[in-house]
Parts: sequence; C-alpha cells; structure tokens
Amino acid sequence: MKQRLLLSDVSPEARLLDAESRHRQLDVRLKELGRRAYLTPTEQLEASELKKLKLRAKDELTTLRSKLGP
Repeated sequence: MKQRLLLSDVSPEARLLDAESRHRQLDVRLKELGRRAYLTPTEQLEASELKKLKLRAKDELTTLRSKLGP
C-alpha cells in the first residue's frame, strides 16, 4: 500500500526547493502565453489561474525563507 507523504514529513528546505520549482514552471508557462498575440478565452482563464498559483508559490517561498533565515 502506498503511503501518503505528510507536509510535516518534508523538510522546510525540500518544501522551499519544491516551491521554487513550481514558481519557475508557472513563470515559463505564463511567458509562453504572453508571447501570443491573442489568447483564446480558455487560454485567458488558464493565464489567470496560473497567476494565482504563481502568487501562492511566491507567498510560500517568502514564508519558508523567513522561517529558514539567511
């Protein structure tokens, strides 16, 4: 049986790396969409959702960095 990994089981450093990776991936996709002259309604919705997810990842990065210190 596959065990679920709890957030408390993951080190803050690993969570930081994961958040950085997610933030980069979201940024890449947003830039891809931004290069288009026109976005379909579906792409506009995707861009909006990606921006929200990217902001959440950035907030998580800020929180984790403050917990880990300099």
